[in-house]
Amino acid sequence: MTDTPRVLSIHVAKARRLPTRTVLEVEAEEGRGLVGDRYHGSKHRHVTVQTLADLRAASEILGQEIDPGLTRRNITLDHGDLPTRPNSFLRLGDVELQVLRIAAPCRLLDDWIAPGAMRSMHDRGGVVCRLLSSGTIRVGDEAHWEAPQSTSR
Repeated sequence: MTDTPRVLSIHVAKARRLPTRTVLEVEAEEGRGLVGDRYHGSKHRHVTVQTLADLRAASEILGQEIDPGLTRRNITLDHGDLPTRPNSFLRLGDVELQVLRIAAPCRLLDDWIAPGAMRSMHDRGGVVCRLLSSGTIRVGDEAHWEAPQSTSR
């Protein structure tokens, strides 16, 4: 494993209750979202990002493996600690994202994965981001991030 986190998997779903599908790449449109995903065209919630480390910790609590696609997050990184502070910046390949907030796990996870899945994902659900640029995000792309600059003077 290298020190630089990479995109491990990408998932999109055409509608709210439809299962996600795994893709090798996805087009990201600045200010709109991921083409083919249920949130494409929404004002703010463009992309959700999680890490495999958080999934493994949640799996241990739950007592069974959690498939990244079942969490309904768009992007799973192979390792690293995501920035969770609003206005932090992420870059996936050539696409820039801005962290808006921590992604709260949905109560439907208990139905999709197993009873207790939502609780096991608490504080491990990744982040919700806004797209600041357009481009293609691919499995294997490097992920880089930085915390927001201090605004105190």
